Amino acid sequence: MTELIENENGQITLDEAVIEEFAGHAALNCFGIVGMAAISVRDGLAKLLNGSSVRKGVSVEVDEKRELTVSFHIIVAYGVSIRTVVNNLINTVKYQVEDYTNMKVKAIHVYVEGVRVID
Repeated sequence: MTELIENENGQITLDEAVIEEFAGHAALNCFGIVGMAAISVRDGLAKLLNGSSVRKGVSVEVDEKRELTVSFHIIVAYGVSIRTVVNNLINTVKYQVEDYTNMKVKAIHVYVEGVRVID
């Protein structure tokens, strides 16, 4: 659990899983991202995740200063500039997560696990 606000009425806590879910959906709305990927430990292959399990392609760590490090495993669309897609993802997710959680995003790591042709 990540404590966000404490006042005379109590406290608000936000589970890291909620931040992962939010960050995953923010990333999926970025141009050029086909989906999130889950890596199979058994065979090392990336598997495209559907919308309901998007959180499996995202991990969030909170440090002692309450700053976030977010890691993404993504699959990008064929024919797009990976650098442009990743820069867009970083800027979009950083802004949206900081606005949503009122916590600072210290770092965003992006692992491109595959490329897919979209119809």
